[in-house]
Amino acid sequence: MVTARITVNGKEAPIAPAAPHTTVLDFLRERGLTGTKEGCAEGECGACSVLVARPGVNKPTDWVPVNACLVPVAALDGQEVVTSEGLATVEAPGTPPVLHPVQEEMAVRGGSQCGYCTPGFVCSMAAEYYRPDRCAHADRGPDATAGAAGAGAAGADGGDGGDGGDAEHGPNGFDLHALSGNLCRCTGYRPIRDAAFAVGTPTDEDPLARRREQDPPAPVATEYRQDDSAFLRRGTLAETLRLLRERPDAVVVAGSTDWGVEVNIRSRRADCVIAVDRLPELRGLRVESDHVEIGAALTLTEIERRLDGSVPLLAQLFPQFASRLIRNGATLGGNLGTGSPIGDSPPVLLALEASLVLADADGEREVPLADYFTGYRQSVRRPGELIRAVRLPLPLSPVTAFHKIAKRRFDDISSVAVAFALDVEGGTVRKARIGLGGVAATPVRALATEAALEGRPWTTGTAEAAAEVLRGEGTPMSDHRASAGYRAAMLGQSLLKLYAQTTEAVPS
Repeated sequence: MVTARITVNGKEAPIAPAAPHTTVLDFLRERGLTGTKEGCAEGECGACSVLVARPGVNKPTDWVPVNACLVPVAALDGQEVVTSEGLATVEAPGTPPVLHPVQEEMAVRGGSQCGYCTPGFVCSMAAEYYRPDRCAHADRGPDATAGAAGAGAAGADGGDGGDGGDAEHGPNGFDLHALSGNLCRCTGYRPIRDAAFAVGTPTDEDPLARRREQDPPAPVATEYRQDDSAFLRRGTLAETLRLLRERPDAVVVAGSTDWGVEVNIRSRRADCVIAVDRLPELRGLRVESDHVEIGAALTLTEIERRLDGSVPLLAQLFPQFASRLIRNGATLGGNLGTGSPIGDSPPVLLALEASLVLADADGEREVPLADYFTGYRQSVRRPGELIRAVRLPLPLSPVTAFHKIAKRRFDDISSVAVAFALDVEGGTVRKARIGLGGVAATPVRALATEAALEGRPWTTGTAEAAAEVLRGEGTPMSDHRASAGYRAAMLGQSLLKLYAQTTEAVPS
């Protein structure tokens, strides 16, 4: 066994003797860092969130919050973690710690009652506090921001959140979606929002702010074994593919947002887990003249921030895909690799006519996503193959929409997901691509509806006729999320909604 180590709150510690499936949450709590809590063990409540030093978008390093309940501690071999306890600073031995600005605002504005969820909120808020582009858009110093945001947020139920902000963004640049993965059952969210909108910008002396100017820890090869199980990470794609050929039964993980739930809720264990999240060959993003290529191991947050709205349909997807905490770990490769019929990315990628680059030890092949799924959680991917990248052809269709029908606005599993990409020229639909999720054993293209639209005028009559066709697409079933009839009705309604939303904006 090669020694695996992790740095927590500035102190390095061996991972051993933790089992390879041990989560970061359990590892921390066993070492007395009990601010990190377990609420749901599924990545839905955020009580377990911690900060990890990751490659930055606007600076060398970003402080990224993740769900500690999902990530195996072995996956953070060689990495740096900060918990809620590590945010406060000790100015001199024997003196009480000085609260972090986020902790201070949560305390003075009544953002905590029982306190169970508070450390998770604090970590997510601290990540947003240190987000470089938030700091660039903050238009007040700490004192002025606190006064304006406190008065505005506290006095406006559903109002503008204070001068210079809106209901979801403070005048200090704080984006409340940073807290979309954190739940509180007793305090109520207004004091928490007050605290979020009151924080200022980091000072030059702030050690965590200074840390952003240095490179993040480099990925390390990991060979962590305990008893009869192993967690392995190779340094290159070629080495990983050779290992997969030797161990085709291995579980492949990136952000562990799916596998972590299996470990926690269903007590699943694997003899061998292979991590691909830090492979440089899976973390590129290139825009060519005829396509965009997105590495399969880039997190959704990284994709969102690097594309910066240049693929509008993806930009509509990201805020509706789980929570920020999940998007900080989840990848397109993982979402497609699970083959789930209710994954949110496949309908969007089907509408974008995406293809997948599949790699094994013998080479690569490109497969249209429309041909990738073969059955419930089944695909054409062979044993030993990885999804290396997703390719989106250019140019993009100008009329796009993603409609997710779920019981909650955010952080929920979809009952139905529909993605549209239309080319409308001179008032006529020249091309239509529609991806559906939640209405069949696999994500599917709505081929009959596409045919009902193409070559026809983009009018109310065409939309109503095509909506009737769309209601009959797929083989929806009834379950605890929705009935088959409801799913069919929502399919048709989604096309009518698209027509209503886009008729005035369609290019002529």
